[in-house]
Amino acid sequence: MRSFLKTKTAIALALSVTAGTASADGHSGVEVLHWWTSGGEAAALNVLKDDLEAQGIGWTDMPVAGGGGEQAMTVLRARVTAGNAPTAVQGLGFDIIDWANQGALANLNEVAAAEGWDDVVPAALQQFAKVDGAWVSAPVNVHSTNWVWANKAVLDANGIAAPTTWEEFESALATLQAAGITPIAHGGQAWQDTTVFDGVAMSVLGIDGYRAAFVDMDESVLGGADMVEVFNRMAVIRANVDDNFSGRDWNLATAMVINGEAGFQMMGDWAKGEFINAGKVPGEDFLCFRFPGTQDQVTFNADQFMMFDQGGAVSEQQAALASAILSPTFQSAFNVVKGSVPARTDVSDEAFDACGKQGMADLAAAASSDNLIGSVAHGHANPASVKNAIYDVVTAHFNGEFDSETAAAELVDAVSIAQ
Repeated sequence: MRSFLKTKTAIALALSVTAGTASADGHSGVEVLHWWTSGGEAAALNVLKDDLEAQGIGWTDMPVAGGGGEQAMTVLRARVTAGNAPTAVQGLGFDIIDWANQGALANLNEVAAAEGWDDVVPAALQQFAKVDGAWVSAPVNVHSTNWVWANKAVLDANGIAAPTTWEEFESALATLQAAGITPIAHGGQAWQDTTVFDGVAMSVLGIDGYRAAFVDMDESVLGGADMVEVFNRMAVIRANVDDNFSGRDWNLATAMVINGEAGFQMMGDWAKGEFINAGKVPGEDFLCFRFPGTQDQVTFNADQFMMFDQGGAVSEQQAALASAILSPTFQSAFNVVKGSVPARTDVSDEAFDACGKQGMADLAAAASSDNLIGSVAHGHANPASVKNAIYDVVTAHFNGEFDSETAAAELVDAVSIAQ
């Protein structure tokens, strides 16, 4: 009931905001709907706001809390249905394609051609930014989801090195349990459960098995013995979170690691923004490393801003926003703060910290070896209907409704029905 009321309130607030493209100082501007509401995310978004304000373009902020964007998409559907679409909307993966196929998005080809986007944006991102040859969104970044974040002081005090195998990870969890420290900080939300599942599945299945299961949706892999092992490992992780995990926002889980209340968090690299915002230094205060067993593989998502058709050609303000997003200067400044890596390949890593440099190197290596693949949890492996079906099974298992064998069987049925 609480979730339902929060959604109704969010929609009501959204519908009370005009589509206005005029800022308080009278300049024409953009209304931007997004879900970047945590401290680190808000700090990163300010880089974009400041860039536009320097050009005399106002910004009407439309934040909708909810780390995976589900609430924001609910608000967006209400706005579009009411004929009051925002100027620009944060979007992910197949959601962008769905809106484009509905004819809701503006064509950005003119600005893309003028600035050479085709030559600098990786093909894996263009798959979600272009539909039928038309650019419909501007990629802001590339996030990778198979990261582990750790409090270095907690690990050092307990004689734990960053684990590189599942067995080492299990041993570390047992050590922290024995020391009375919560081993894993986690928030019990479907997208967070499935973010953890991303890394666990990749570590067990490997890149080929992951692709077969979640891109090709091969039932023999979805319901096979290796998938049962994936769920077995998810059960181990469930046994190492605290009792109050249900409903916790991801950034609050990150704060547990920052404050030394927990040892590890499995979360995408947006978590780094929270550490940086708290004044923490990678390698000194916290560690970043790939989920054990996925060291040479990267599951990714990419935040993009969709430009919604306002009843004609792309507006001057929309073009300016898209241009600002893809500028090399912004790509560096924003991603340094956000924790992600640039969405274009020609940006220097000079300004990035150790985790950022590692992220850029990992992404380049994975792309060149075909070990770069869209994240299940973040809408880059399969359409929303399939993603949501996987969410349901993963979360049901995490909450003890299914044992591992049943979960694998349910995964087959859920994906089959959702297609």
